Amino acid sequence: MKSKWVRNLGLAVMAISLSFGSISAASASSKLSGKIVINGSSALLPLTLQAANEFKKQNPKVKISASAAGSVTGPQAVRKGIADIGACDWDASTDVPGFSKFTGQVANKVAVIPFSAVANSSSGVTDLSTSQLQGIFSGKITNWKEVGGKDQDIVVVNRAFGSGTRVNFQLKALAGTDFMTKGSNYKEVKSSGDMKTAVETTPGAIGYIDLVYVSGSKMKPISINHVEPTAANVINGTYKVWSYGYYMTKGQPTGVVKAFIDYIQSAKFQEGSLKKLKFIPLSAMKGK
Repeated sequence: MKSKWVRNLGLAVMAISLSFGSISAASASSKLSGKIVINGSSALLPLTLQAANEFKKQNPKVKISASAAGSVTGPQAVRKGIADIGACDWDASTDVPGFSKFTGQVANKVAVIPFSAVANSSSGVTDLSTSQLQGIFSGKITNWKEVGGKDQDIVVVNRAFGSGTRVNFQLKALAGTDFMTKGSNYKEVKSSGDMKTAVETTPGAIGYIDLVYVSGSKMKPISINHVEPTAANVINGTYKVWSYGYYMTKGQPTGVVKAFIDYIQSAKFQEGSLKKLKFIPLSAMKGK
């Protein structure tokens, strides 16, 4: 009888200890304060805004401001000291084609970003080969009927230089082929949101964007070589047009900046809100 009472008391003490541990952790979390300024990738902006909203609810003394003008502006802002985090669609601590590394910055992986070619629904095309994409974006193929679509002029919509989405699409969907840069059937936009609007409202338009922005009936994702741009196909290795998304910081992140990055990298956010936004959790691509 005494043994049972002692055992129950022990369980009760353990439960109370765990409860106080949870309260203590929550209390410590709520004491976080400070301001985080984030600049850079518009592809990562939906993730950043969602994470900021959740993090601020848990930590009401933390202020987070985010803007997006293209990936290269992220590490540039960190270097200038006007941003704490530079959101970027490539590892800006290393050299990549067209961009030198940002010395002294640390690349913190936060997500896997699938990208997709997209076309205005009027085109009549939902699948293109690599060579057809190269022909279209270089300006050699100018009518949708040349690739099995309607008799309609193709309007190429491109991201401005400095876009991480542009870097990844050119390298991985076009195998490095140069873009056309001018002409009556060419448009250039500054952000993912602008790309979505341009493709949806321009008959015959084609562009590229990350999957989080693909919605509605006015714009259709384009399969490449008969492989659909889906998270599942990125994970199984059949769809190659994707990249890691990074938060660049000046040195290793500390304080409230580290806490925010840790939250985004947590299993709770990665398996919850991040997946709902059509990004892919980091854990899904281990070893790839």
